[in-house]
Amino acid sequence: MEEDDERFMREALDAAKRAGVHDDVPIGCVLVENGVVIGVGENRREVDCDPTAHAEVVALRAATSSRARWRLDGVTAYVTLEPCVMCAGALLNARVERVVIGVLDEKAGAVGSRYNLLSDPRLLHEASLTYDVLAQESAELLRDFFVKRRGE
Repeated sequence: MEEDDERFMREALDAAKRAGVHDDVPIGCVLVENGVVIGVGENRREVDCDPTAHAEVVALRAATSSRARWRLDGVTAYVTLEPCVMCAGALLNARVERVVIGVLDEKAGAVGSRYNLLSDPRLLHEASLTYDVLAQESAELLRDFFVKRRGE
């Protein structure tokens, strides 16, 4: 594990907690270039009424807007939950170099669980992957959210 992985994953967890405040599934994403955060996103589907407002897409929009370019070569994405097909495709198309994942998503994960879009040599880009960074914290945040939601 790289030295800064836990630090940036904690920032992604903070973003995930913000999503839970507005009743979105608590997933966060932080994009980092040369040790500097260039984009942060949390799930915003409910609050924005937008099915594409996943944490990764929100963070990618912030980063590409601030950088005025769509290519994010050299960028690392820190995501609390394994990206879905849409988000993995967005990370792939942005040419993100590395993806660090908190916890795997056995139901809809597209970066190792169900599929592995970011390591498929048939596609236009591959990213290096790191798994299980602060996995317990990521899993507990999701579990607590769904326990509370089902209890209401």
